[in-house]
Amino acid sequence: MNSHQVTKGIARAPHRSLFYASGYSEEDLQKPLVAVVNAQNEIIPGHFDLDKLAQAVKLGIAAAGGTPMEFPVIGICDGIAMNHSGMKYPLASREIIADSIESMIVGHKFDAMVLIGNCDKIVPGMLMAAARLNIPAVYVGGGPMLPGSYRGEKTDLIKGGFEAVGACAQGKISEETLHEMEMKACPTCGSCAGLFTANTMNCLVEALGIGLPGNGTIPAPYGQRLALAKKAGQQVMELVKKDIKPRDIMTLKAFQNAITLDMAIGGSTNTVLHLLAIAYEAEVELSLETFDEISAKVPNITKLSPGGSHYLIDLYEAGGISAVLKQLDDAGLLAGDEMTVTGKTLSENIATAEVFDATVIHPMDRPYMKEGGIAILRGNIAPDGAVVKQSAVVPEMLVHEGPARIFETEEDAFEAIMGGKINKGDVIVIRYEGPKGGPGMREMLSPTAALGGMGLDRDVALITDGRFSGGTRGAAIGHVSPEAAEKGPIAVIQEGDIIQIDMPARKLNVKLSDDEIEQRFKNWEKPAPKVGGRSYLARYACLVTSASTGAVVKPM
Repeated sequence: MNSHQVTKGIARAPHRSLFYASGYSEEDLQKPLVAVVNAQNEIIPGHFDLDKLAQAVKLGIAAAGGTPMEFPVIGICDGIAMNHSGMKYPLASREIIADSIESMIVGHKFDAMVLIGNCDKIVPGMLMAAARLNIPAVYVGGGPMLPGSYRGEKTDLIKGGFEAVGACAQGKISEETLHEMEMKACPTCGSCAGLFTANTMNCLVEALGIGLPGNGTIPAPYGQRLALAKKAGQQVMELVKKDIKPRDIMTLKAFQNAITLDMAIGGSTNTVLHLLAIAYEAEVELSLETFDEISAKVPNITKLSPGGSHYLIDLYEAGGISAVLKQLDDAGLLAGDEMTVTGKTLSENIATAEVFDATVIHPMDRPYMKEGGIAILRGNIAPDGAVVKQSAVVPEMLVHEGPARIFETEEDAFEAIMGGKINKGDVIVIRYEGPKGGPGMREMLSPTAALGGMGLDRDVALITDGRFSGGTRGAAIGHVSPEAAEKGPIAVIQEGDIIQIDMPARKLNVKLSDDEIEQRFKNWEKPAPKVGGRSYLARYACLVTSASTGAVVKPM
């Protein structure tokens, strides 16, 4: 075992002394040492109560013959970081999380680990570490929060918070009503109640095989969530005994299963970044083309907030992710023989799953859309691709043509939207917000939510080399690659240029010839970095790669 490097032999007497000082016994050091990696903190509602899950995990590990040892990792709340300079950090924190886990695991020679997270960048950061380190691992999420209720209707952070801001700015609701709504939007701990990035990633974990069935949808306050955590602790010991490691589970077919599920449920566009990054760490060749190939053949069969009126609790009660996967497996769309952390195949995990509410999980022959929830667009604005959550776009905006409104920062665009300076038909362009240019590739939830709250999501499109929250709806096209800071064509679009969007045809173009674009670049100067000095972001900007490859950090 790895831990023998710190627990066995006369040369390790001082190492054992340090373990004894922490209260571990000689018997404890004879067992596999299992890290309990806990992202609990008192800031994020999705992570506030993870200490209870950690205790359950440790009980499971100890009951199954291991010695659990807990350590923390950081976690940023995207909602609180939104729409200010703090949003430069969440994506960049994904790499810190993976690196810090690597440092602790290798530094202390753990034999296995259980990863406890929940929110947007924490889940992929943990899975990247699992793939990189390749020791037996199980991921367990904190679960979704229950939706709020405002005047008899279900609500969440998007409807009761971000979109309400836009409605208030336009005079549709009063500040008093806005205050009432914000008090009701998030009633419990857990990851936000809709199918935003955190919940999407926690669902995809089931298809990827690195988490237990139920991980995606069991609500955070339910006792079943604690039982799942205890089972995860027990199950990691089975993986140790059988020597099953993350790369045995996270194969190319497993990633394809995760993408298939993503398309079926209409998940967050951020999953494209994160699955590419996890695959990179697992040394699996995955590309943007795979997402579009799968999208073309997998129907979208659920419609959860922000794209619909259902929430994670509704999906849970309708049969959960297992029920969705069972329909996909029966249709021949999954590689069901892939191994999972249960020690069984994916098909075996979901063999008895049923759909209990066909209004939430539609039959395969009656989908919301015949294609998947995410589309990859290309054209002279995005030669290397752009990403849109087409399942959250109203039909009349799937094809759109309009004049470009150019903004160099998210703040400038948000101010124009709130100030009533955006007209129906406009295409907002926010650039220099990519992985390098931002740096950190900020989410644009505030601008898109403001447009939604004002009712402009049916008339206005937004494109950016930044990205969007899983809570974004509307014709919001992100991840434009190459980004402006890397001399992508988005850098030379001018005010009033005509932008053409055709999602069914997968096209994103500006009405300019190649010669005109080339001519404009002759007068283009790369702007100075937005951050510098000793900042982590300055180092990150030097090493981060394109959104089209997952915005991973690679050695120079």
